[in-house]
Amino acid sequence: MPVPLGKAPIFMDPLIEAALRARENAHAAFSGFKVGAALEDESGRTYTGCNVENATYGLTICAERVSVFKAISEGARKFRRIAVVADTETLTPPCGACRQILWEFCGDVELLLANLQGKTESLRLKNLFPRPFDASFL
Repeated sequence: MPVPLGKAPIFMDPLIEAALRARENAHAAFSGFKVGAALEDESGRTYTGCNVENATYGLTICAERVSVFKAISEGARKFRRIAVVADTETLTPPCGACRQILWEFCGDVELLLANLQGKTESLRLKNLFPRPFDASFL
């Protein structure tokens, strides 16, 4: 459900604002759970993403992965932080698959979590993913 005009929280961080805007493009026809993400590269450029659901569910892709794949496809390789916005009381962290993709492509980036009520939290990916699997094991 779109946030009514005048009811959306005002965030001071433009990355959270970008994720909030991206959330409105989510295709969540089955779950109704819209998520937006915005990934910032080392030069300050932002790549947004939203979740895109599929009737088979297994082919659904999360907002975080959309933003990473867009960034990679446009040539970005080093990242500072990612913001994730969802309409939940408790702030929603990336799922396990997204944590893996974020670790492989972004390393220990800063995660900015936010909800539609204006609650925010900042943490490092390493705090959510303390023993990641990566190319060092290959």
